[in-house]
Amino acid sequence: MSPRPQPLLLALVHTCAGLLAAGSLAATLYGGLEERRVALAFGVLVAVGELARRNDTQVREPAPLGAAGALSYALLGEAGGHPTHHGLAQVLAVVLAASLLGSVPHVARGQGPTLDHLSRRVLTVGFVAVCFQLPYGRGMFDDWSGPAYALLLLALLSLTALCDAVLAAALAHLRTGWPFGPVLRDELRAALGIGTAVIATGAVMALAVAVVGLWALPVFSVPLLLAQMSFRRYAAVRATYRQTIASLARATEVAGCTPAGHARRVAAVSRAVGRDLGLTEPELAVLEYAALMHDIGQLSLVDPVPAGATAALPAAEQRRIALLGAAVVRQTGVDEEVAVIVERQADPYPGQPLAARIVRAVNAYEEKSREGGPGGPLTALEELRLAAAGTYAPEVVESLARVLARSSLTLPVAG
Repeated sequence: MSPRPQPLLLALVHTCAGLLAAGSLAATLYGGLEERRVALAFGVLVAVGELARRNDTQVREPAPLGAAGALSYALLGEAGGHPTHHGLAQVLAVVLAASLLGSVPHVARGQGPTLDHLSRRVLTVGFVAVCFQLPYGRGMFDDWSGPAYALLLLALLSLTALCDAVLAAALAHLRTGWPFGPVLRDELRAALGIGTAVIATGAVMALAVAVVGLWALPVFSVPLLLAQMSFRRYAAVRATYRQTIASLARATEVAGCTPAGHARRVAAVSRAVGRDLGLTEPELAVLEYAALMHDIGQLSLVDPVPAGATAALPAAEQRRIALLGAAVVRQTGVDEEVAVIVERQADPYPGQPLAARIVRAVNAYEEKSREGGPGGPLTALEELRLAAAGTYAPEVVESLARVLARSSLTLPVAG
């Protein structure tokens, strides 16, 4: 049975985060701010980090500077050699207020942070604050100093990063129904990237502020800002790469070989099926590129295939088109993995890579549903099931059925 979105559990997580945030704000308003200058400095840092956030749902940590500042404030025991007394509730109140303030311009543009992002921020900061502020307030860390104290902060932040990855994967699983294991692997892999920089910066900031005071904040913010800028450039290159592939895929539509939007529809549903079958994020990217370019071999044909429908062609002809397509993909300089999937999409399914099985089944479904009129989607899915024993991988066909059943990824007839 396919995992499905679980809105009640998702709402429960959001409610817990909301209650924790509301309680912290109320307690801070009632008791007043401790060390207001320190609270203001860290609040400004978190707000600036939110202002510089990337509004990209594919990015695991859209505001790394804000996250580092929040974690650093949660781990702060001294400022300029003087003990701090802000405690758990004030940490959450300052971080939440600063995050919301820094998000105002994004909200005005309709690109504000999601509930998942805010819940993660509250629960993650709350976790590290509980692990540090409560024992610190009771004097449990008074004997820790030097390298041992630094290692303590790094250990707490590493544990927090692990918990945050689990929480992010759980939220994605509850919201979408994607398999938890592959999503968690993607989160852990992403945490080794920008997440490592966030952890290191948070620990260094807390240690530096304890010794030299608040002047350490702008100094140690610069490396993370530079890393964030470099990551943005990398993301821009990756986006350009995808746009180039999408433009190449549209060549078959411009030439009249395939209906408008065919490659885009196949790519969208292939990615959803790949996610359902547990492919990781890098594997999903390769699958998407191959799905976009799966019909590019038709550009080499002297006689076009009627309506670009290759699923009904003889196996030898399908194989020839796949080989032609792989040759074109290799000439464009696209990743070899993409060319292999395009090349093997017409092979008998027992010997195909999983990505090639997915592209073949989804392409056939799109073509059959397009030809079948109003009842096309159901008829097409039934045809794939009947042919699964000899042509299409049964596990892929069933995954396609699950994806279509729980989402709006139906494939409309191109107009």
